[in-house]
Amino acid sequence: MAMLLHFLRCTGLVLAVLLSPSAPCLAAEPLKAVATFSILGDIVKNVGGERVAVTTLVGPDGDAHVFEPAPGDAKAVAAASVVFVNGLGLEGWMDRLLESSGYKGPIVTASTGVKPQTMEDEDEKSASGQPKVITDPHAWQSLQNGQLYVDNILAGLTKVDPAGADAYKANAEAYKKQLAELHAWVRTEIGAVPKPKRKVITSHDAFGYFGTAYGVTFLAPVGVSTDAEPSAKGVAQLIRQIKKEKIRALFIENMTNPKLIEQIGKETGVEMGGALYSDALSKPGGPGDTYIKMFRNNVPLIKAAMLKN
Repeated sequence: MAMLLHFLRCTGLVLAVLLSPSAPCLAAEPLKAVATFSILGDIVKNVGGERVAVTTLVGPDGDAHVFEPAPGDAKAVAAASVVFVNGLGLEGWMDRLLESSGYKGPIVTASTGVKPQTMEDEDEKSASGQPKVITDPHAWQSLQNGQLYVDNILAGLTKVDPAGADAYKANAEAYKKQLAELHAWVRTEIGAVPKPKRKVITSHDAFGYFGTAYGVTFLAPVGVSTDAEPSAKGVAQLIRQIKKEKIRALFIENMTNPKLIEQIGKETGVEMGGALYSDALSKPGGPGDTYIKMFRNNVPLIKAAMLKN
C-alpha cells in the first residue's frame, strides 16, 4: 500500500511538472516567419515578440531591388508558417522564389491600405510615347504608413496563430504608439526648416512618401529602383538644378553605389551630408539598425543639410 501511495505521489508530481505552463519540454516553438527585407523584418519582430522567429531575406545594407535569392532562401520560405512582403512592386523576384520553394502558406502584404504614390520615368516611354508611370514601393518612409504595416502584420499573425492574439495586439498597440510619437517628432524637426530650403538630393527616389508626409522635395539621378540606369541628360539636368537652386543637401544611401552621387557632388561643389538609411537597416549596433532608429538617424542629417540650402 505504501509503495502504491508513493507511486501515485510521484506520478502526480510528474504530471504537475509536465502540465506546468513553464515546463520547458512543452514550451511552444516560436512561429516561423519570413520577411522580405530588413525594415519589414524589424516591424514583424516588434509585433510578433517572443512568439515569432523572423528570418529576413534581404539583410542589413542589402538592396531589395536587385536581390537574387539563394537556395537557402528557398529553404527558409518552405519552412515558414507565414511570409510577409512589402508589395507595391518592390520584390520582383518573390514570385520565382515562392514557386521554387513550393510554399503554399499565407502571404501577408504589409502595404495593404497604403495610398500608392507614382512617378513618371522620363527614361522609359509607354506605347503612346509618354513617360512610363511607376509605382513607388517605399511606403514605409511615412510613419503613418508604418502604422498601417503594423495593422496588417497584426492581422496576419493573429490569423496564423490565434492563441497569440492578445500578445500580438498588446505588442502592436505599444509599437504603434512609439511610431505615432516618432511621426510627431519628425514633423516638428522638419517644420523648423523654412519651406524654400526643404530640398534634398539622394541616390535614388526612395523618399517620395517621406517628402509627401513631411513636406520635403527629394530629387535623385536614379528612379524608384536602383537597377535603373540614369540617362546622361537626366544627370546633367539635375546638376543644373542643384547649381541654380543652390541645394547643399546631398546624400548617399547605405545600400547604393556611391559613385554617381559622388560625381554629382564634385561637379556641383556640394559636400556629402552623410549616409541615409532608405531601403535597408544598418548592421546590428549601427546607427540605423531598427525602423525607429533609422528615422532618428536620417532626420537630423536631413534637417542640418537643408538648413544650408
